[in-house]
Amino acid sequence: MAIESDIDAMILGAGGGGYPVAFRLAKNGQSVVMADPIGNLGGHCLAEGCGPSKTVREASLARTWPDKYPLLGLRGTKPDADWRAILAHKDRLQSSRYAQHRVQIEQSSIVFHKGRGRIVDERTVEVTTEEGKLYRYHAKHLIVATGSRPHILPIPGAELALTSHDFFRLGADLPFPRRLVAIGGGYIGLEIASMLQNLGAEATVLEVTDQILPGVDAEIASFLHNALARRIRIPVHAKVTAIERGMTGDLRVHYEQAGETKSIETDCVLMATGREPVLPEGLSTLGFPTEGKIGVDDRLRTQHPHIYAPGDVNGRSMLFHSAVYQSLVAAEDILSEGRSGKTVDFESIPFTVFTEPEVAWVGQTEAEATARNVATVTSTYSYRKDTRAQIFDEDGFIKLLFEKEACRLIGAQIAGIEAAQLIAPLALAVRGGTTAATLSYMAFPHPMISEGINHAARAVGL
Repeated sequence: MAIESDIDAMILGAGGGGYPVAFRLAKNGQSVVMADPIGNLGGHCLAEGCGPSKTVREASLARTWPDKYPLLGLRGTKPDADWRAILAHKDRLQSSRYAQHRVQIEQSSIVFHKGRGRIVDERTVEVTTEEGKLYRYHAKHLIVATGSRPHILPIPGAELALTSHDFFRLGADLPFPRRLVAIGGGYIGLEIASMLQNLGAEATVLEVTDQILPGVDAEIASFLHNALARRIRIPVHAKVTAIERGMTGDLRVHYEQAGETKSIETDCVLMATGREPVLPEGLSTLGFPTEGKIGVDDRLRTQHPHIYAPGDVNGRSMLFHSAVYQSLVAAEDILSEGRSGKTVDFESIPFTVFTEPEVAWVGQTEAEATARNVATVTSTYSYRKDTRAQIFDEDGFIKLLFEKEACRLIGAQIAGIEAAQLIAPLALAVRGGTTAATLSYMAFPHPMISEGINHAARAVGL
């Protein structure tokens, strides 16, 4: 028999789309229940994504530092990569953050269940816990924040491929991939190929379209392709048709390119063909699709105004920091009963690719602005002119896109070292409609790459 309760908010999913709204509502005195099959906060990001993958990535970058020693006048040897020790460090990061999150839950008024929720009707959710207990909650508001999962290409042998989950889950025990083939040239495939190559693997990335990072500014994609191609094979127009296991246990990936059938042998295949929303059981009974993304407005409201869907599940900006932002906007909308006026500005959410080198962008590209009939002016600052980049003999650029009439920043792309850090102030500038004149007269520290923002803006604003 189910244990029944009336509550203010039922939240399905404890990732970036779920827990910020949960804590914000609970802090303001609302009764909140949250259910998640992982049983802790962080969702995919902590379980198998952002945190653990960047821990491995930092190990891979540290191993490349001796490559710069001769340039800097230093001598030393390149360290061996202990894959098991790297994974153990990743596990420590995850375990530490999970412990931190357990304290947060215990110190709050939130009722948290490790389990899955099933939507019964537009106000009722049943939660079955790991222990088999059944709870039925009648909620004023329902927040669907069930996140996403790796998309699996429907090809023969797809079950032989690994996903990011297999690499970065807590307790991952796969052997080091000496020969990696990543299917998909998006950010997941490129990041994993980049870090594993730095740790000693041979890496190939197969991309079905004509460029890596499909849909991204062509100059960014071209820069990254050329940089990575020095150490990673990246065939484009490569349509993967099958994966099979050979007699010796190795894998073979078959693909078509320029009308030819080709194949490549490997000991590890990574399925990196994007992510797809995970919809909770029973959602379709409310008129939602059985698969795909949930439609939302800029306050994260669905077709039912009391049901919100922040984060990956709506497919609009599938990034952890975006999910947190969306979750907080949803919370404000609930607390103000729709009167807060806060909305999500999806165009000011930055995107970073943590390869080596990094690339990042925010706002519109030149192509997007042209398609909208927006007159623009562009200014590009080359890293080759930059003091800090010269210290490390690094190439790259900062490109700023301004709306021509008012000279407001509407987009930015960065390629090269420190792109992930530099995109944040530019995202703020896009969000605030900062002008080239304002950026021209800001003092950025010397000698840092951020000075390039000044230089690019001055070429337009003075």
